[in-house]
Amino acid sequence: MSREGNLAKNTGILAIGTFLPKLASFITLPILTGYLSKAQYGTYDLIITLASLFLPAVTLQIQTAAFRFLIEVRSEEKKIKSIISNILMFIVPISLLGVIILYFCLYKIESRIRLLVCCYYLFDIVVNVFRQIARGLSKNLNYSLSAIISSVLQLIFVVLFVFVLKINLFGAVLALTVSEILSALYIFLSVRIYKYVDIKAFDKSELRRMIAYSWPMVPNSMSMWVMRVSDRLVLTFFRGVSANAVYAVANKIPQLLTIAQTTFTMAWQENATIVSKDEDAPKYYSTMYRTLFDLMAGAMMIIIACTPVLFAILVRGDYSEAYIQIPILLLAMFFYAMSTFLGGIYVAYMKTKNVGITTIIAAALNIIIDVSLVHFIGLYAASLSTLVSYIFLFFYRIIDVRKIVPINYDKKHMIFVFIIMTLISALCMLHNNIANIFNFVIALIAFVVMNKEFLKVIFNSLKAKLVRR
Repeated sequence: MSREGNLAKNTGILAIGTFLPKLASFITLPILTGYLSKAQYGTYDLIITLASLFLPAVTLQIQTAAFRFLIEVRSEEKKIKSIISNILMFIVPISLLGVIILYFCLYKIESRIRLLVCCYYLFDIVVNVFRQIARGLSKNLNYSLSAIISSVLQLIFVVLFVFVLKINLFGAVLALTVSEILSALYIFLSVRIYKYVDIKAFDKSELRRMIAYSWPMVPNSMSMWVMRVSDRLVLTFFRGVSANAVYAVANKIPQLLTIAQTTFTMAWQENATIVSKDEDAPKYYSTMYRTLFDLMAGAMMIIIACTPVLFAILVRGDYSEAYIQIPILLLAMFFYAMSTFLGGIYVAYMKTKNVGITTIIAAALNIIIDVSLVHFIGLYAASLSTLVSYIFLFFYRIIDVRKIVPINYDKKHMIFVFIIMTLISALCMLHNNIANIFNFVIALIAFVVMNKEFLKVIFNSLKAKLVRR
């Protein structure tokens, strides 16, 4: 299969595993915002977002090594067993120690919720490690099915515990915990990870090599967490939990853009790694950059144009302040998506230190802007600091990556697209029916024009299949 065909296949499979969890979060949003108080929903959101800090801090991001190292030894049973055994023998004790410490740190929280949070964090680590092992073994379908199981069960349990039984915050956290446990059990058995666990296969030197690769990703993950979450913590500290709830709601629609980005990035990291040794790697990376740039920009424009309708359907309660933040956050997500694409090239060439350095600088910028402006412009400080930090990260990487591999960019095209994106965002903020219709027409035309070659390929492919039938 061609590189493009393999990328398309993996993207399609992984799309299932990323789309449904996002869809589940959108379906549960009206329930959570309708049946939890602002303070409870703000606390629930913090529990979820803090999980993304706890995982890299405890694991040294060794799950990223699982994926990267297994790609190169997929046909060598002995090496596969060594890599997986090393990772699990490192992860299990250190994760247990981490949640024990966490339990005592959360002494101010109600004991039953505290215990659930610790269980959720523990199985969040476990399921993420198992999923990266599955990806490394080219078991992308199992990866996706694991995510589907987690999201479907979470949806069912939220309806049961929060909507039907009305046990509020405890029920919402219980839904998270049970769904992660069952998802971890599924992927452990379906990928048969147990058959690769062998104490005799433990190799200290191999473990050190994996940690040497993965630990520079810790500051990267921490910094990405800072850019995603510090806004919420700053708002909570200076403006209260209710302000965080409003900002959390504002982030829900921009997450639609991250569905495509997350899916593509996972498939892209695998392809970028395999292609990195080929002579035509620079040409391939340049082509893929332009394709993703136009797809993500077009998708972002469509989502911004649909924001008035999506907001009216998905959000319940007094969250009108969130609306105006959405176009800003969607712009931020676009630049995040493109910087993540460039980060995949760092991973392909094992330049993990570069990943960490670029995100640390961007995270510092995010905090400085956020803290400096939150007293003056409130919620805008959070959204604008996110946008500025991601713009910085994108332009930093677009220059820095060329030191590793010479990628070509069409600067005039990029500038023109940035202008159109800004115009569509401004029209959305007017919140006017005529402007909304005009906005949708502009977004649709822009998407078709930018992606006409891609759409033509899709159309011809579907046409060929219908003819064969």
